[in-house]
Amino acid sequence: MRAVGLSACFMLSIAPAMYAQAAPTPAAKPAGLHWGPAPAVFPKGAKMAVVSGDPSKAAPFTVELSMPNGYKIPPHFHPTDETVEVKKGTLLVGMGDTFDAASAKPMKAGEKGSLPANTHHFAAVKGATLIAVSAMGPFAMTYVNAADDPQQQVAKP
Repeated sequence: MRAVGLSACFMLSIAPAMYAQAAPTPAAKPAGLHWGPAPAVFPKGAKMAVVSGDPSKAAPFTVELSMPNGYKIPPHFHPTDETVEVKKGTLLVGMGDTFDAASAKPMKAGEKGSLPANTHHFAAVKGATLIAVSAMGPFAMTYVNAADDPQQQVAKP
């Protein structure tokens, strides 16, 4: 297992061990955010923007992560608590060391939840999905199975 820095996930990531609550209306995407590919710690295909703070510093931060339909984040954990709010689409979150789509619980637009530090979890999305992730930096993400870390995967010719 290897901890990797920057980015915000949280994946992304929330599960039955957390609480979830409905918000009245999903917030609109803040204007003026600088969107780019999510950091290399995330599987390819996601885009990310920093809303506030700096995920590389020891201070609070918030990022938004935009993921295409079917996007998956293998089992992982973070060294700090995280809070995730689904702004658009459906985030499927499960707990444990093995990706098990059947056990994942849906979080829909307007729902928010928190996950304690070091909790092993995984995520997937149904439909194009946008989430906001808030945590204390510096951001780090460790995959339960090091082979799942996109930074460890060798490009095939």
